[in-house]
Amino acid sequence: MTERWDAIVVGAGSVGLPAALALGRERLRVLVLDRHPSPGQGENKHAIGGVRATHSAPGKILVCRRSLTIFASWRDTHGDDIEWLPGGYLYPVYREEDARLLQGLLPLQRAYGLAIDFIGPEAVAAIVPGICREGLLGATFAPGDGSISPLRVADAFYRHARRLGVEFRFRESVERIDREGGRAAGVTTDRGRYAAPVVIDSAGPFSAALGRSVGVSLPVVPDSHEAGITEPVAAFFHAMVVDMRPAPGSKNFYFYQNRHGQVVFCLTPEPPIVGTDKRETSAFLPQVCTRLVALVPRLKHLRVRRTWRGLYPMTPDGSPIVGWNREVPGLLHATGMCGQGLMLGAGVGELVGRMVTGTLNAEDETVLAEFSPYRDFHRVEKLK
Repeated sequence: MTERWDAIVVGAGSVGLPAALALGRERLRVLVLDRHPSPGQGENKHAIGGVRATHSAPGKILVCRRSLTIFASWRDTHGDDIEWLPGGYLYPVYREEDARLLQGLLPLQRAYGLAIDFIGPEAVAAIVPGICREGLLGATFAPGDGSISPLRVADAFYRHARRLGVEFRFRESVERIDREGGRAAGVTTDRGRYAAPVVIDSAGPFSAALGRSVGVSLPVVPDSHEAGITEPVAAFFHAMVVDMRPAPGSKNFYFYQNRHGQVVFCLTPEPPIVGTDKRETSAFLPQVCTRLVALVPRLKHLRVRRTWRGLYPMTPDGSPIVGWNREVPGLLHATGMCGQGLMLGAGVGELVGRMVTGTLNAEDETVLAEFSPYRDFHRVEKLK
């Protein structure tokens, strides 16, 4: 006999978990399916932990501001330690073109509620002691941004969703979305069939394959990014530092010191490494360490503990895909987070809850227009 639910969420990751929690709060009967053995074990666990509202598009700013509010208040509200650390995001500037870009974004960022300023070299050096001062023009700094533990927040969302009656089934792969009368009617997995009038696609890098199962084409293509973490040392900075300058093999790189004193770092490969290969490479550490030491020379004595590689579900314009599918009523896409699922997920999860229950607000309309599956994908965000 086919089991019936109010909504089925495909994927227990950065978006699926908060979406399930939001739906559970609405007292809906919700089933979450994931092929991994436990929550947050897909691409969520590969995130380095940074969460920011420092974006250049209104929708992202609004969603991530909500995510930051959720993270900053989580311990007081729910009692779980998700390792929230309000260190801010710092974009140091060494090129005039970067200064013009970042300063030009400030009016829009402030208009959508982001607390952010362009600060001088002395202030930058106070936030990141030992940063290279040669050629430093200043930086934008948003003190309300910060970092969390991806695994701790995934576990927190999972446990609170379960308390609300959300059911999770792990080690179960969704093979296709089922249709009846032209609309979504549930899913078929490698273990059985489940019926629901709403299917939420939060499958991340595997959303394109899921969509094809029901004749839907989604422009979500995975590419891989590598990251690493050092031994712990005494705290001397906590801001996420984003160096926008390109270098051989990388478009930019970024790093911060977490609450345990470990420096966590990542870079954006250039050209992108398209595909699903998650094996660590021998090229990553020489690339990123050269950049780290050049920017903050005092890091040169740190020992790297480990590296790892994860997937970014990329869209052509670097923005998420969130919206109802017009060809398959009942299919809701919440995917293509472009490596920003951790920072977007909490806000997107609540948005999904409002979409399913029909309780959208004015800000949601701005977000949904920007994230629409049917938008013009040629307009690339300036600060991805």
